[in-house]
Amino acid sequence: MNDSVENPKIPAFVLVRPQMGENIGAAARAMWNFGLDRMRIVAPRDGWPNPAADAMASGAGRLLDEAIVYDDLAGSLGDAAFVFATTARDRDLTKPVYSPEAAMAKAAELIAQGQRVAVMFGPERAGLENDDIARANAIVSVPVNPQFASLNLAQCVLLMGYEWMRAQAEIIPEQVEMAGTDWADNSEIEHLARHFEERLDVAGFFYPEHKAASMKVNLRNMWSRLPLTRADVQTLHGTLRQMVRWKERG
Repeated sequence: MNDSVENPKIPAFVLVRPQMGENIGAAARAMWNFGLDRMRIVAPRDGWPNPAADAMASGAGRLLDEAIVYDDLAGSLGDAAFVFATTARDRDLTKPVYSPEAAMAKAAELIAQGQRVAVMFGPERAGLENDDIARANAIVSVPVNPQFASLNLAQCVLLMGYEWMRAQAEIIPEQVEMAGTDWADNSEIEHLARHFEERLDVAGFFYPEHKAASMKVNLRNMWSRLPLTRADVQTLHGTLRQMVRWKERG
């Protein structure tokens, strides 16, 4: 991962396990068309840097130079308070679903409140997996021809970038009284989710064993739907620790 400094006033576009350098370069060009330069790349198939990406970026090479590369998805979302996942397929997960227009209007509203926002884009062949989407707060679904629903990575990035630009003229920030705290970011939610899973594992909750993975995905999905503050997260950590002490005393 490099150490470039990002602008928190715009959403981060997170390319998850992209397969072709050409598509990364085309995505950078699409982002820069609409003033977006926070690119994050998770586990690119062909490694990084990629000469094919540079060739396709056509004037947007700075985005590739400043892109932050991560080995895993959790790290790429660590500072985000709200995450959107773009997907063309129905998912067996309970999530709010936004159109691209509504999603970027929501992103603009959240950023105006001081929150950081990320938008995930899946790999070209099959898109995001359910385990990826479980980490998102909401899904972005594009209304396309059901007989040909697949969008190229750069096309999807372009569409979201266009809607972001449109949303800039329509920001009406919602006021939230934070009472001395702040919204929990994704790394704090991730830590809480791991703590919760560890306690449940000790308690024998994940049974039968063959269902454990799907049960954990459902739990992650639940956490991502809750708008938690840092005070909420600290309270839940404290609750879990106290329950362990109570059990040990018993």
